[in-house]
Amino acid sequence: MVDHLVAAGAQVRALTRTPATAGLPDGVEVFEGDLEQPQTLRAALTGVERLYLFPVPQTAREVVALAKEAGVRRIVVLSSSSVLDTSGDNHSGEHHRTVERAVEESGIEWTFVRPDEFATNLLWKWGHSIRTEGVVRTPYGGAPRVLIHEADVAAVAATALVEDGHAGQAYVLTGPQAITQVDQVKAIADAIGTEVAFEEITPDQAREQMGHFMPPPVVEMILGYLADAMDNPPVPLDTVERITGRPARTFARWAADHAADFAPQRETVAA
Repeated sequence: MVDHLVAAGAQVRALTRTPATAGLPDGVEVFEGDLEQPQTLRAALTGVERLYLFPVPQTAREVVALAKEAGVRRIVVLSSSSVLDTSGDNHSGEHHRTVERAVEESGIEWTFVRPDEFATNLLWKWGHSIRTEGVVRTPYGGAPRVLIHEADVAAVAATALVEDGHAGQAYVLTGPQAITQVDQVKAIADAIGTEVAFEEITPDQAREQMGHFMPPPVVEMILGYLADAMDNPPVPLDTVERITGRPARTFARWAADHAADFAPQRETVAA
């Protein structure tokens, strides 16, 4: 996001918990702060006119109030397509809807950027098993997903932040193709130049596996998305191209961009 804004010629101020290791581009003002501790944001918000807001629902109202007090006139929110699920059972949807509501009710000009599933989720879902075993184990191998490259999310958000004409819009973003989990694994294998096996497991096996590092509501949400995709394949949208003027990046491009993250490695064993 910072890179996109710098490239657009914007004067950028970035908030981070760790300024010393953030590695942000030259010319960017770097402030230390934490959205979970709103009192740390006052200095960073002073003089800011436009804000890109990461979703932290616990403090969203307090953060937005501080932004309004500081004179912020436009907020672009990183939200999620999960807010479209109004069943009340979607963990992600409730998380993001809380932030959207806080911004919308503030009276500040807003744009909501609602990406579908980030391709980067595969780094924590499959990264370790691909690097150490050359295998992916998951249910619903034939489930297609419209995974989106994180750079496309940033490009849309940056456009909405620096250009006029996006006020009051909620943009749902997807990748340019629906690609099954089996084909996702093949694309990653092609990117890293080595074979990656696919092993179909049951939903219950996946539930136990994911439960070691994810809370139960998130596990159920992910399994629900995959099961639903088998019967109701998601449809790619052209939102990225409409907003940025450039087609969304393919999954193969994402896999190539992240090949180093999946490259085979040996586990370190203490002796």
